[in-house]
Amino acid sequence: MTDKSLLAVMLACFAPLLTSASPPEAAKVCNNESEWTEPTGAFRIFGDSWFVGTCGLSAILIKSPRGHVLIDAPMEENVPALEANIRAAGARLEDVRAIVFSHAHHDHIGGLATLARDTGAQVHGRGFDADMAEAGHALPGDPQLKVSRNFPPVRPVDRNVPGKPLRIGGVMLTPIATTGHTPGSTSWTWRSCEAGRCVQMVYADSLTAVSDDDYRFSNDAAHPGYLPQFKASIARIGALRCDILLTPHPSASEMWQRFGPTAHQPAIDRKACKALSARAAAQLDERIARERGGQP
Repeated sequence: MTDKSLLAVMLACFAPLLTSASPPEAAKVCNNESEWTEPTGAFRIFGDSWFVGTCGLSAILIKSPRGHVLIDAPMEENVPALEANIRAAGARLEDVRAIVFSHAHHDHIGGLATLARDTGAQVHGRGFDADMAEAGHALPGDPQLKVSRNFPPVRPVDRNVPGKPLRIGGVMLTPIATTGHTPGSTSWTWRSCEAGRCVQMVYADSLTAVSDDDYRFSNDAAHPGYLPQFKASIARIGALRCDILLTPHPSASEMWQRFGPTAHQPAIDRKACKALSARAAAQLDERIARERGGQP
């Protein structure tokens, strides 16, 4: 057998092994259709703000020499990936001083109890959703009461006051009441600085009118004042100073068009909050029209 013939036989034997190997984790590219559990690496958003979530669900780490803050702890099954990303961002779990959250559904706080235990961090939430976090399930008044999945409860939850800055170590966050998706839904704002430049970060909670089949946002008798509060929340986000917009579901703010290997839009967009607010207002108007037309 010639040398060329021997080489051909060896290539034929090993070809299946060479082509069947899966691509490395770091090669994965997130997009708007990515699964909630699909892992991705940690990356710096701006200054001291880092993305440590998965392709389909956000978790934001704000670092400080005097302790870090985590926003959202999505899904219990995601905790190993979240903790690995926190470490990859150069932070120790035990230096996470506080965990705050957007709203109390399993896809955003399902990993809260485990992360609070592993870090020793204090958990902060607002009103109704703080009650749900402590209960481990949805409560009457949540538009998704009948379809929400239970999650491990976390106790105690420190109640924050909308508009009152929350100072944790070297981090200062401001909670913004955005009642609508849930009664205690909360958005967060803070400043991040890099190379002498500071920008206003906004983590805008979900503004979508999603519910179980029986809930009607337009039924004021059943939910007094809820619809005006929802509209006020949407307007509140639109009025914020907003340099970099982030959302619990990255697809809601086109995050993967602005971050990552396929980014083709600028990360800083001062019109992003207004655009999100306008989309949410139009979606809510459409939902109310359907309800008043007798459609679910």
